[in-house]
Amino acid sequence: MKIAVAAGNGRVAKEVIAEALGRGHEVTVFGRHEENNTASKDYRKKDIFELTAEDLQKFDVVVDAAGAWGLETMYVIPKAAIYLADLVKGTDTRLIVVGGAGSLYTNKEHTSTVELSPEFPDAFKPVSAAHGLALAELRATEGVKWTYISPAADFQADGERTGAYELHGEEFAPNSRGESIISYADYAIALVDEIEKAAHVGQRISVVRA
Repeated sequence: MKIAVAAGNGRVAKEVIAEALGRGHEVTVFGRHEENNTASKDYRKKDIFELTAEDLQKFDVVVDAAGAWGLETMYVIPKAAIYLADLVKGTDTRLIVVGGAGSLYTNKEHTSTVELSPEFPDAFKPVSAAHGLALAELRATEGVKWTYISPAADFQADGERTGAYELHGEEFAPNSRGESIISYADYAIALVDEIEKAAHVGQRISVVRA
């Protein structure tokens, strides 16, 4: 498959790029930095908001790996999802968004979320809200073949690559040991699996270490 990764210099993006290349996919990386810090040889210096529909028209899948932590840049997360969705709208190109865990539901009625729980750290609430807004915007968009993938609550940049994960849906679901953990590397495996299978178009899914 031909895969484009936007905001490709981030740590999650790099794991996705390496995983996809390892499976024989063609990966083009778009990033805003001059240097290419990824495993792909096809790197193009282009910010997400400089991309055009023409830039993305040849790809089977576009991965939105935009991230931000500072309050002054938090808007990038939902804005990137909306922007990329508009570029692929009405086409067969799928959009896969690296999401957050805070918007996962904690009850069957889907009236409460992880970020609303008393234990959720205040420091993470702004970024969680930004990811949740991106998901809401995708849900309201028509003509886009999107998939939003939430990681486990403990999303570990340097965590072990176990090669195994559990796939869940909209509700927060720990594994059989009561853990909600996944490494960036295992998350990348799940994301590339979804690229290959296209099993959850128009849905939000979540993943946790098996």
